[in-house]
Amino acid sequence: MTVLLQVSDPHFGTERAEVVEALVALALAQRPDVLLLSGDITQRATHAQFKAARAFVDRLQVPVVLAIPGNHDIPLFNPLARLLAPYAHYARAFGDGLEPQFENDEVLVLALNTTRRYRHTDGEVSAAQIESVAQRLMAARPGQWRIVMTHQPVAVTREQDRHNLLHGHEAALRRWAEAGADMVVGGHIHLPFVLPLRERWPGLAHPMWAVQAGTALSTRIRADAGNSVNILRIDAAHLDDGTRRGCSVERWDHDDTRRCFELVRAHPMSRSHDD
Repeated sequence: MTVLLQVSDPHFGTERAEVVEALVALALAQRPDVLLLSGDITQRATHAQFKAARAFVDRLQVPVVLAIPGNHDIPLFNPLARLLAPYAHYARAFGDGLEPQFENDEVLVLALNTTRRYRHTDGEVSAAQIESVAQRLMAARPGQWRIVMTHQPVAVTREQDRHNLLHGHEAALRRWAEAGADMVVGGHIHLPFVLPLRERWPGLAHPMWAVQAGTALSTRIRADAGNSVNILRIDAAHLDDGTRRGCSVERWDHDDTRRCFELVRAHPMSRSHDD
C-alpha cells in the first residue's frame, strides 16, 4: 500500500499553533509515503513564512515531498519581485522544480504549477501543460493509480465558488480523461469534497474524481469547514489478478476540543484497468 497525505493551503503566517502540532502528530502516527503539498503554503510569500513552512514539513518526516506553489506563494505587494523573480522565496524552501512528479508500482502523481505572475488569484493550465500531462499519463505503468495535482480546483460544488475554477479546466479534464487520469487533487477554496467528475461531464472517456482539501492549518477557515487534510491509500491488493485496483480517500478534520485530527469520512474507489 502507498499512503499519500494531502496538505493544502496551510497559509503560514496565519497558522494555528495547536493545529500544527496536531498535524505533526497525525503524520508521525500514519507514516505516509508521500506528502502532497498543494499550494498556498504561505500567506504573503515572505522568506520567514517559507522558512517556517519548510521547518514544519521537515517535522512531518515524510520521505517524499511533492510541493507546488499557490497564488499566495508569489509576492503580492512587491511588483518588481513578482515580475522578475516570483518564485525566489519558494525555491529556497522547496527547490527550483515547480512541477514535481512521483511514481512507484502503485501510483503516478503529476504536479502542475497553475499560478501565473499576471493573475493575482486565478489559476491557469496551458495547452502545453495539458498535453504534457496527457502524454505522461498515457505512458503510465499498468496498474498505477494516475493522479494530477493542481492548486486551483477543476470542479466546485457551490455556485459561489465558480469564479475560483482553474482556467482551462474543461479542456484539461477531457484530454486527461482520454489519457487515463483517475483523479485531480487540489485546494484553494478551503472546502474539502470528493466529486465524481462524470456527474458534471458524462461524456468523459474515463471515470475521474475531483478531490479537494480544506485549509490544513490556517485561521482562514470557512464557516462550514474547519481545518482538514486528506489521506489517500492506494491498495496494491487489488492488483493481484491484474484487473482491479483500489483507492480510498480519507478526510481528517481537526477537532478543536480534543486538539487532534480525526477521521470523519472515507471515499472508497475501485476500478478495472479498462474503465
